[in-house]
Amino acid sequence: MIRSLPILPKILLMNKNFLFTSFLFLLLLSSACKHEQASQIQQNIQQVSSTQVTKSQWHGFTRYDFTFRGRKSIIVKPETPASGRPWIWRARFFGHEPQTDVALLNKGYFLVYTDVSDWYGAPIAVEQWNAYYKYLTNSFHFNKKVVLEGMSRGGLIIYNWAAANTDKVACMYADAPVCDINSWPGGKGRSKGSESDWKKCLKVYGISEQQAANYSNMPIYNSLKVARAGIAVLHVCGENDQVVPIEENTYKVKQNFKKAGGEFKMIVKAGIGHHPHSLEHPRPIVNFILKHNTPKLQEPPLPRDSLIVINDRGSLKNAAMTFRQTHKGRVAFLGGSITHMKGWRNMVCEYLQQKFPKTDFEFINAGIPSTGSVPGAFRLSRDVLSHGKIDLLFEEAAVNDATNGRTSEQEVRGMEGIIRHARMKNPRMDVMIMYFADPWKLADYNQGKTPEVIQNHEKVARYYRITSLNLAKEVDERILDGQFSWKEDFKNLHPAPFGQKLYFHSIKTALERAWANNRQSTIQPYSVPEKPLDSASYYLGKLHRVTREQAGHGFHWVSDWKPDDNARTREGFVKVPVLEGEQPGSTLNYFFEGNAVGIFITSGPDAGEIEYRIDDKPWHSLDLFTRWSSQLHLPWLYMLGDQLENSRHRLTIRIKNSNYPKSRGHACRIVYFAVNS
Repeated sequence: MIRSLPILPKILLMNKNFLFTSFLFLLLLSSACKHEQASQIQQNIQQVSSTQVTKSQWHGFTRYDFTFRGRKSIIVKPETPASGRPWIWRARFFGHEPQTDVALLNKGYFLVYTDVSDWYGAPIAVEQWNAYYKYLTNSFHFNKKVVLEGMSRGGLIIYNWAAANTDKVACMYADAPVCDINSWPGGKGRSKGSESDWKKCLKVYGISEQQAANYSNMPIYNSLKVARAGIAVLHVCGENDQVVPIEENTYKVKQNFKKAGGEFKMIVKAGIGHHPHSLEHPRPIVNFILKHNTPKLQEPPLPRDSLIVINDRGSLKNAAMTFRQTHKGRVAFLGGSITHMKGWRNMVCEYLQQKFPKTDFEFINAGIPSTGSVPGAFRLSRDVLSHGKIDLLFEEAAVNDATNGRTSEQEVRGMEGIIRHARMKNPRMDVMIMYFADPWKLADYNQGKTPEVIQNHEKVARYYRITSLNLAKEVDERILDGQFSWKEDFKNLHPAPFGQKLYFHSIKTALERAWANNRQSTIQPYSVPEKPLDSASYYLGKLHRVTREQAGHGFHWVSDWKPDDNARTREGFVKVPVLEGEQPGSTLNYFFEGNAVGIFITSGPDAGEIEYRIDDKPWHSLDLFTRWSSQLHLPWLYMLGDQLENSRHRLTIRIKNSNYPKSRGHACRIVYFAVNS
């Protein structure tokens, strides 16, 4: 075999020292070439710099600081330049939130900067950039098309330069960009602006404040030219930006791209202001740039289901076995309006019927709009368990618990009330808790916080080993990944069809994963912890319908209540018996046995204020008018007593001679008493 080798390999095989010496020589040669290249870069820069060139390390890459035509300038060199010598040109705040720049350096991009920040994108700034572009492309043979990156006021120069040099731009990434000098620094809209910057801006542009109002050479106008040139643009913005309001800047640019048929992509960070810039994980920004400039360097898209957040606690095995073995199934959906409305719930029902075609299903829609975990704990018996043995329960309450102002204690007590009661009733019941998305949860995640309500519900889920599905986190991650937007695709916390389908797909995925790994041979009961997580939780909660005998002084029993105004109502809280008091001073007493009590009322446009006490304890005041009451007779459960001695008590309610200014009356309409006993 050795005889058939060429002569050189034979020699190498016979001389191991020669091999090592050759390898060392090549290594030293490579190092020398790199040193020579770095030295040439520094010498080249020194020829145009009026100051000494400073060489340093920046995030592991070689950085050169110098002056170019009197302006502070920077070049950062990648370890190995990519083919075609691509580069990204940073316009402002060099080094701030550098995630994208570092990622591109790792891909072989050069990073450059020249400071024109105090020129606000004016013609003098464009001239400086023209000269810098010519120097970089001629002296370093950078690609003729550059990627532009502008943060904040950097948006002015990248758009103004791109509009004047459309043939030189590969694509643009703008981060909370200023697109109208009248917005910032002018402060002529929602932004407070900056008086000192406004004076400098007008001076460098050579225009008056009156002329600025109609000045056209700025992004909200010249972006039309950028769009028509086919330059793709990405904006990353904070939804609550008060410094550079999104509607005065980015949305106006977006309209131009839409008009011209250009490619405009937005990533809007819910709950975020002007800061922080960029994204913690810049993958969508980097991939946007690579796609439009160096597609061969583009990273593969994320697997479709990689962002689904399933906290799998192995609690979904029994349902599938029950459906297959007994050919019967009872599935309940307990929650608020997102459960009640047509959407993901219907899709889940259809999916289950298709997956288990021989099973005779009963599906229970126990969703009541505006209700969360506390009402859910008290109405579980009436709305769910009264139907018989439940095999699979879907529970969601995180949206309403947070928006309805429930305390952390109530969020735990309500959720544990549902889970513990359900498992005590049927230890073989499978349960999935879901956390749906809303703007406030997305804002928390974007600020690096886990929403408090999710933390509280997760305490219960972990304690009882319940699988949970964090759809809020998934939606936020997908928005930040640039897959869709809240405003245009999801639209609302009551999801558009797009969001309903996303919810369904994630729920289906969670079920499929759980059932695919099912190694159980028999349906097994789940253990219920001997002690509750919170001794005051509502796991013994029930609703008690009002009766004629409970009517007191000024309160009267209405057998079939319906409003006499035009306000909307909720199903189950209209055409039902109520105890109604409408005059100040009206009083009633309710006797109960348990350790917690509340009133489930309908709170409409005439809801008043009450004072109440338990036994002979001090009086407390409570305003029954909610922020939704003006247009709706809203079902609302107020807890009036918690952590009581588990014995017989008297609740006294009295209508006060005062009300919320927007209320039209003093009404208190009780549909149920809620007792934990």
